Amino acid sequence: MQRKLLMKGKVKEAYDLGDRLEFRFTDNISVFDKIIPSQIPFKGETLSREGMYWFNRAEKMGIKTHFLEYLPPAGMICKKVDIIQPQQITASSRNYLIPLEWICRWFVAGSLYDRVKEGKIQATDLGFAPGHKISSGEALPEPFIEVSTKLEKTDRLLKKDEALQISGLSPKEYEDAREVVLKIDEDIGRSVASRGLIHVDGKKELAFDNDRQIMVIDVYGTADEDRFWDKARYDQGEFVDLSKEYVRQYYRQTGYKDRLYSARDAGQDEPSIPALPPEVVQETSRIYIKLFEMITGEKFLPSRQD
Repeated sequence: MQRKLLMKGKVKEAYDLGDRLEFRFTDNISVFDKIIPSQIPFKGETLSREGMYWFNRAEKMGIKTHFLEYLPPAGMICKKVDIIQPQQITASSRNYLIPLEWICRWFVAGSLYDRVKEGKIQATDLGFAPGHKISSGEALPEPFIEVSTKLEKTDRLLKKDEALQISGLSPKEYEDAREVVLKIDEDIGRSVASRGLIHVDGKKELAFDNDRQIMVIDVYGTADEDRFWDKARYDQGEFVDLSKEYVRQYYRQTGYKDRLYSARDAGQDEPSIPALPPEVVQETSRIYIKLFEMITGEKFLPSRQD
């Protein structure tokens, strides 16, 4: 079968198969927007199988997805949807990517805390009582869902009116989409909590199928796509992103992170990121495998490629 490369990201590739797509998850790893010249054994396989795990759970909940078939060890076949520019979308458009990214947050972390510190988000915006002093790592009183652009060069957050205009969604369809995102995230949170993980936040992408029914596309709930904390460490006051945090810490300890950001701040050429030592590669692989088991509840046994 002819395969045409559509997209080559830092860690994932997409191929056009006509009316379907093939996703391939590589063993590449990136930090600080740099692709590390090291391969992490089984990383791609763990991510693809995590994605498949959540797609299967969504289908059981009655939520449509674009997932069709697992391709061992690190790929999947999915339905293909059209990419339509916002100005061309109409109320009768079918089978297209809804050009929004849905971000659902359960804890104060990452860019959300940055905006809190900058005064761009107030306590009442997040469901807290007026005057509440928000702290990093704090659980939100209610899930906080935002939408951002998907097809623009730089993602930007949107208010509901502009999101409706860009996406072609009716107000009811917008609320239906929001409910789908919330239903999936509630399931993720409940599921991983039983295995010692906290689901902090994550992103979802949606599309309309040929009947203009909402379906979930791309992957979500993986060690790379979502933020997970170890509950035991959280209870001790640590809010550490799992998976790549071990690698980030390695480059902080070697001084590379400081050299990189100093060069960026000074507008100088960025230093190349060095490869990881074998023992760090081995430990990173172990972490991804352990996270797979904590996310899915399944023992990791490497798949054999047909």
